[in-house]
Amino acid sequence: MKKIYKAHILYTKEQSRFEVLENGYVAVDADGYVTGVAADLASLDCEEAEVVDFGNRLLIPAMNDMHVHAPQVRNQGVAMDLELLPWLQSYTFPEESKYADIHYAESMYRRFLHTQWLFGTMRSCVFGTVHTESTRVLMKLYQEAGMGALVGKVAMNRNCPDTLSEDVEAAVKGNEQLIAEFNKPDALVRPIITPRFVPSCTPELLKACGELANKYQMPVQSHLSENMSEIAWVAELEPESKCYGDAYNRYGLFGQTPTIMAHCVWTDGHELELMKQNHVMVAHCPTSNFNIASGMAPVRTFLDNGLRVGLGSDISGGHDLNMFRMLVYAIQVSKMHYQQDHNKHFLTLPEVFWIATKSAGSFFGKVGSFEPGYEFDALVIDDSILNFDNYSLLERLERFIYLGDDRQIEHRFCRGKEIAEPKVMN
Repeated sequence: MKKIYKAHILYTKEQSRFEVLENGYVAVDADGYVTGVAADLASLDCEEAEVVDFGNRLLIPAMNDMHVHAPQVRNQGVAMDLELLPWLQSYTFPEESKYADIHYAESMYRRFLHTQWLFGTMRSCVFGTVHTESTRVLMKLYQEAGMGALVGKVAMNRNCPDTLSEDVEAAVKGNEQLIAEFNKPDALVRPIITPRFVPSCTPELLKACGELANKYQMPVQSHLSENMSEIAWVAELEPESKCYGDAYNRYGLFGQTPTIMAHCVWTDGHELELMKQNHVMVAHCPTSNFNIASGMAPVRTFLDNGLRVGLGSDISGGHDLNMFRMLVYAIQVSKMHYQQDHNKHFLTLPEVFWIATKSAGSFFGKVGSFEPGYEFDALVIDDSILNFDNYSLLERLERFIYLGDDRQIEHRFCRGKEIAEPKVMN
């Protein structure tokens, strides 16, 4: 049945400004797609539609987490005094090895999904582990919850513990099993080809990943230019590549199918041009970049060059699954860039909101806006506890982003369906 929702509606159709409809209306069809948004009910086709009035609440697009490691949820807020490579060896790899046990995997993945739900994240690009069965569990949990996700069975076969190393044939077989089961047209939960990063994948495995992506026209996710030591390591491992990004490009993993690369802290020159040419998307992960001492990604440069950008929590390099906090941190990082170069203007609130919603959502299709034809991914915010003065609607949204938390999120929608609280195992 068609529904029409009434509330104070805020979204970013364009990068530089909010659309604000005080006591506005958004119409959603039975399949979960927006058919219209208007300041008055008479402007919408409301015949046989149920009108749901959210009163004085804010209605905004839901959040998208464009880079997150679901099996690292236990390590959230742990070992924040290490750089990337020792952090991987000492904490990340030992924890991910536990996911050979699907019962442990289910328990931790339920906890992870529940936290995402709390903070209003309705779509995610997710790294699992090398374990096919545990990755299947994660995908089924997303299906059960009704939340959207591109979930990757991680590929790695070198520079990692034996417990996480998988030969090329097994990696291909496991991915093909998940592709056959989950890669359905218009599915909310689908696989994504996921080589962890170049240092953990032999040329043979990278080639196999590229061939899988091409054969099944699958999207790709990985890490790029996060840390200077990592970049130097890639240069040693792939001496024929012109840059880190070119190492992926040579194996068909850099925009030949839709591709998102996390971090890109040190991306410039040829790598930046190659990303622009191949339409590779950036997942900006500000908390992780600070925690692991990687640096500050030049997001203004990416936007000025026409690159698509989304935001990622990067648990557990990042410490926070609340994507609204990522908007705040992204602005703060850009202000540090501005102090170094006043020609690089820092990001504004509408810009980071657009990055987190419409720009990020474009990786999933028409997601992240309330324009007609977009999937209705939305949050209803009751900010009354923060609203002690006569704030404007934009000020109310800004205060929620900076000061609010899950307690103010009253309803969550993904593709038009209200998402109930996922179950957590005791």
